[in-house]
Amino acid sequence: MDWLSIAALLLFGLLFVVAEVVFIPGTTLVGLVGFVLLAAGIWLGYRDLGTSAGHVALSISAGVVGLILYIGLRPKNLAKMALTNVNYARVHDVRQPDVQPGVTGRALSALRPAGTALFHDDRREVVTRGEFLPVGTTVRVLGIEHNRIVVEQAV
Repeated sequence: MDWLSIAALLLFGLLFVVAEVVFIPGTTLVGLVGFVLLAAGIWLGYRDLGTSAGHVALSISAGVVGLILYIGLRPKNLAKMALTNVNYARVHDVRQPDVQPGVTGRALSALRPAGTALFHDDRREVVTRGEFLPVGTTVRVLGIEHNRIVVEQAV
């Protein structure tokens, strides 16, 4: 092989290592391909261009890979890619219902048999046992079955 092909192998190997460290860390496949290309370029440099050219290719590649790892793995650079936002959102846990059986509310939508009702300024999705109830009907909670609030028309 000529020196241009060996230089291309080394260049593409270094580009793959840069992509692994800087752009897509943790995938390891891209880094392994980069190291295989570097190893092939260094080996072909020793085989086809001689010992001194192989030493030069090895030392330059090792230096550049070391520099890439140093720059890419500094804590300051890693902090730019890390997720630092905290999600304080929460979901309603139906195992501890806040709407108890017997509580009354008002239907905000027509219950056919499912719809929305208002209990203590909280909107909840509710279902009836098959009845159709119009908007504004006063409803009473019968219970909670399979994560659904079951209601009936209050009398």
